[in-house]
Amino acid sequence: MDKRFFKLFNLTEEQAIALLDTPQDRVSENDSRYIAASHLVNFPTPESIAALIRAVGQTDPTLENRIVRRKSIETLGRLRATQALPAIRTCLQDDDCYTVENAAWSIGEIGTQDPEILEEVAQTLDRPGQSYRTIVHTLTKLNYQPALDRIRKLVDSTDPPTVSAAISAVCRLTGDYSQMEKVVEMLQHANVLARRLSIQDLMDARYYDAIPQIARCPVSVVFRLRGIRSLAEAGMAAGVLSFTEIQPHLEQTLRDRPDTLDLVHAYDQPPTLSFLIRELYETDFGRCYLAAQTILDRYAEEAPAALFDTYAEEAHNDYGAHFHVVKLFGWLKHAPAFDLLVEALHNRQPQFQKSRSAAAIALGELGDPRAIPELHACLETPLWDLKYTALMALEQLGDTSTGDRLADDEDWAVREKSCRQRQVVR
Repeated sequence: MDKRFFKLFNLTEEQAIALLDTPQDRVSENDSRYIAASHLVNFPTPESIAALIRAVGQTDPTLENRIVRRKSIETLGRLRATQALPAIRTCLQDDDCYTVENAAWSIGEIGTQDPEILEEVAQTLDRPGQSYRTIVHTLTKLNYQPALDRIRKLVDSTDPPTVSAAISAVCRLTGDYSQMEKVVEMLQHANVLARRLSIQDLMDARYYDAIPQIARCPVSVVFRLRGIRSLAEAGMAAGVLSFTEIQPHLEQTLRDRPDTLDLVHAYDQPPTLSFLIRELYETDFGRCYLAAQTILDRYAEEAPAALFDTYAEEAHNDYGAHFHVVKLFGWLKHAPAFDLLVEALHNRQPQFQKSRSAAAIALGELGDPRAIPELHACLETPLWDLKYTALMALEQLGDTSTGDRLADDEDWAVREKSCRQRQVVR
């Protein structure tokens, strides 16, 4: 589990417990029981778990308390707190659909083979207005075969993420994967959430054949890398995939060129450069990639000045647009952006981490040898993707002096990349 964002709260365990135990109507403006419930994931102690269970038991119907209950249920799931199962089980009967969803998720994380609990989870599939996707995942993860017919009915749902989850679940519960191509097709859905969630379903189903299509799916690189690495790790462990088969798709994704994606959007008329720059701020990365490709195709001469302007005005503080601006400077091979890219390469703020890898790739594209020592410094980072992209960029810049530095790296992909570079040198 990536816990980089879990320790942002300046609370001790005792303070978080005390805050969580405070009645909602007595919490001060500067405090948050929700933050306390979130923070206790860092403390897998009997005291924290007991406090979270107490929070689950507080059934005050106010919105603030309902949100705290949901978070407490989630945190208990993250902590794999088996002693919390009885309290979480009662939440399956709650009137709040989000509380039910969190309860189902946490039961899946904690794990149980109790048929009564599993049947209660399955019965929530009959509740109107309930979000079924998480419930389907839990029942499939825990291999509850009596839910199969109820899950199969959801294949005809009007909600694409539910359909994707249901198809994947039926395949996993029956062992018949003949319908999984329908989930692969979801990678090209117009709805960005459907695209992202179909990657999760392909991961859960261990559908290795989807790796090339995941690499071409127009969603954030974070989702694609998670899917490819998950499938790669499982496939290599099972002996059905090799790194040689995975490497092209992994590196294609890390380079993240928009022309290597199957874009799902299109413009009905030629867009202006100012419109395209604004599109880089969209939350649907499919639109961002279309804008980036159009900038490269139509506005290569004018774009650098506009990119510097938007960076100064807003993108320096917007992690999505920051990522796309950094990449574009590389594809445009705009040498004056060198200092900006070096700054992005070393930006340690958590929300800008994917921009660091993008900056490594961009510096490789610029071809400036001044980047070599900057990239070497990145080989000491704990971030696998930054190390890997630094190796790619150094390779592009003609530097093969990394030697055996990463031969024993903790990350399998970095080790493999380093090994192949050493073989080439020798």
